[in-house]
Amino acid sequence: MKLEIAIASAAGAVAAYRGGADRVELCSALELGGVTPSAGLIASVLDASELPVQALIRPRPGDFCYSPEELATAVLESVECAKQGVAGVVIGVLTPSGHVDLAATERLIEAARSVNSEIEIVFHRAIDQAVNAVDAVGSLAALGVDRVLSSGQAARAIEGLASLTAMVKANSGVQIMAGGGVRTADIPALFKEAGVAAVHLSAKAAGPAIPGATLALGSADGSDPNAYFVTDKDLVSAAAEQLNSCRSTAAKWAY
Repeated sequence: MKLEIAIASAAGAVAAYRGGADRVELCSALELGGVTPSAGLIASVLDASELPVQALIRPRPGDFCYSPEELATAVLESVECAKQGVAGVVIGVLTPSGHVDLAATERLIEAARSVNSEIEIVFHRAIDQAVNAVDAVGSLAALGVDRVLSSGQAARAIEGLASLTAMVKANSGVQIMAGGGVRTADIPALFKEAGVAAVHLSAKAAGPAIPGATLALGSADGSDPNAYFVTDKDLVSAAAEQLNSCRSTAAKWAY
């Protein structure tokens, strides 16, 4: 089982690397659930550590039903991220009826793999808003998706164990990665009970802010316009230690 950390900066990549993560998912605006990172951010993160980088392809916050213009933007973002040398792209598109948009998903996959035929394709937590996540995994497998990120259609992955287990047992060939409110203490159950291939968490803490600014500059600034998140190396280390303990236990069982 692998440990993936969601990051939004080069400093986050360094913290994830030093904390023992196996790879990172890179986005901008983590506070909004993440949107596509800029070319400069991708370049700085690729330079910051040797960890494989998965780039989120999400042209805007909100739902995952995209207009033709938004989808065209996501296609271009998939191409450009692949050109920059990321290890994978993280995508997710739904229809208004709540099903995976297979045509749009295939278009995004073809865009990324037109640059790098070996690039990893991850379908993100849009699947948790789908009508039937287990059935959707099979459809995604047919398109060549490598991995699915899911909370098991629950608020937190630990609460979606039954659905995650069903997704794993479907044996579609797609890796199932648990993500969504994952805490260090949840990792053993996700590993032993659901049997997921990876866990995904942000390991975030509030970033240091200069006091005094009181004017909100955006609609999502909330009560504190200075608030933002950073990757906490100690939280990454704690998750890595818990995961290593699970790996050791599994090795003993196999022996």
